[in-house]
Amino acid sequence: MKAAERFAQGEASSVIAKDLRVSVRSVQRWRQMWDEGGPRALRSQGPASLPRLSKKQFAQLEAELAKGPAAHGWEDQRWTLARVKTVIGRRFHLTYTVQGVRKLLVRNGWSCQVPARRAMERDDEAVAGWVKEVWPCAEDSRRPVEPGSSSRTKPDSP
Repeated sequence: MKAAERFAQGEASSVIAKDLRVSVRSVQRWRQMWDEGGPRALRSQGPASLPRLSKKQFAQLEAELAKGPAAHGWEDQRWTLARVKTVIGRRFHLTYTVQGVRKLLVRNGWSCQVPARRAMERDDEAVAGWVKEVWPCAEDSRRPVEPGSSSRTKPDSP
């Protein structure tokens, strides 16, 4: 609004930009908006990223997520951000980015979860055998640790 007052006085964009500590291009954009719509055109439009799902819609989304991924056509029981994005698109006909879904969930108190139990398919005997037989071979295959040189051109220099 300070810029609008100065536009009315006929001040140059570069002077206004310097005094308000913004770019000249921003002042030029503001001046164009002011020319087209007056001072009201420069009023704030509100925050750039309002939540597009209302509280009621988010409660519906939580109910859908509580049904589990299998109810929505996925074979395993993992909710990924991409899957939540798909559910939002199907249920509410809104398009979110994966990061937008993450921000939406975090804003509403959700967090990343890690399974508390091991997979049912896990074979502890096979894991123990692998640790005893395969892992020692993998450990021994590493290069031996020996003093080296930081110089590539003279590796033997003192």
